[in-house]
Amino acid sequence: MRIGIDLGGTKTEILCLSPDGQEVLRKRIPSPQGNYSATVTAIRDLVLSAEQET
Repeated sequence: MRIGIDLGGTKTEILCLSPDGQEVLRKRIPSPQGNYSATVTAIRDLVLSAEQET
């Protein structure tokens, strides 16, 4: 599985693709503003959640 992260100013999104390129999971959350630690935690939590869901 391939995982991509889109970290933007207003949203953070994760996309999981199967080996053949099919979308398996897409999830979006609001991006933490002005807090590096919260941003890293949000990305970690998205990845852990995606791993559990897939």
